[in-house]
Amino acid sequence: VQLQASGGGLVQAGDSLRLSCVASRRTVSNNGMGWFRQAPGKEREFVASISWNGGNTDYQDSVKGRFTISRDNAKNTLYLQMTSLKPEDTAVYYCAVGLSSYAGPSSVYRYWGQGTQVTVSS
Repeated sequence: VQLQASGGGLVQAGDSLRLSCVASRRTVSNNGMGWFRQAPGKEREFVASISWNGGNTDYQDSVKGRFTISRDNAKNTLYLQMTSLKPEDTAVYYCAVGLSSYAGPSSVYRYWGQGTQVTVSS
């Protein structure tokens, strides 16, 4: 499975961005998926996840109320709508496919995208 993430860019604090992640195979519609990010000099961290049918979502506390994860299985696409962006959201954002129908912060993720850079200026 190949994952192609896009939608990153340079924005100002308070702006919004929507990230997309397109999967090469329709079979990912049976799997939970997630978004992670890695800032310079820091470890990769969990951002949000969604179950196979969108019925369950999880978020890192720092993005709750600002970010929304969603998916369109007909398009094999995962989204991350980011609003009220802050400079501390600056990072490379990665999408990933979990091993099971549910995906959460501690789940095992099998496939990873190449990442898309998000830079938020103050």
